[in-house]
Amino acid sequence: MSIVLRQMYQLGATLYKFRPLLMRSAVESRVGPAAVFLDNCKQCGALHVSLSRPLATKKTKVKSKGQPGPRVNINAALVEDIINLNELKQEMLEIIENLKNDYGKNLSIRTSPGALDHITVTTNNGKFPLNHLGQISLKSPQLILVNMMSFPEATMAATKAIRESGMNLNPEVDGTLIRVPIPKVTREHRENLAKLAKQFTNKSKESLRKMRTNAIAQVKKSKDSVSEDTIRLLEKQIQQMADDVVADMDKHLTAKTKELLG
Repeated sequence: MSIVLRQMYQLGATLYKFRPLLMRSAVESRVGPAAVFLDNCKQCGALHVSLSRPLATKKTKVKSKGQPGPRVNINAALVEDIINLNELKQEMLEIIENLKNDYGKNLSIRTSPGALDHITVTTNNGKFPLNHLGQISLKSPQLILVNMMSFPEATMAATKAIRESGMNLNPEVDGTLIRVPIPKVTREHRENLAKLAKQFTNKSKESLRKMRTNAIAQVKKSKDSVSEDTIRLLEKQIQQMADDVVADMDKHLTAKTKELLG
């Protein structure tokens, strides 16, 4: 028994001798390489440790600019007492169809009587489309005739409107007949048609903005009977619908411009 006790005492003494090293190893495993050991205490073998705390880095949320938020998809049947979303969507799509019709009638490289239909004539009685005041016909690929016999008093106003249409036209007046020589398809003429396409598109966008504004105003009239969240979601839905139509318009404009410029 005495031998066992003596061996245990010797083991304890050995462990106490190496206690500083054991404590250092334990601290290193706990605090990692960032711990800096300064000095050993000769009396108790304790270690004075200075810990270098890693600097905390603030995680910044990366916001992607230009990225659309989550799309809204409201069930039209649930809000039909506030606004008819299906009808609104159809009216917006009609604006695109009208724009495509304007492209087809007025922006062809080949000469056609419809090339002058978009021109608006300002008279003393108001503004009227040229084709409502005069009869437009194609005399030849290089000449369009506008017969103002029905409204002879508007002949000079119609002539001015044709000249200032941006189509590089120089009309000639012969009584109530306006002769409109058509320039050859030059690069300048193509560029003028491309500018006209942009004008048509901007005009359609303006009509769309008015439609969107009126729709949102209609929704806000129900703010006393529905929640603010519902109003906000409907406004977002309407804006989303308008944005989709604008994107479609831009696609048509890009394709038409490419076609006109060759």
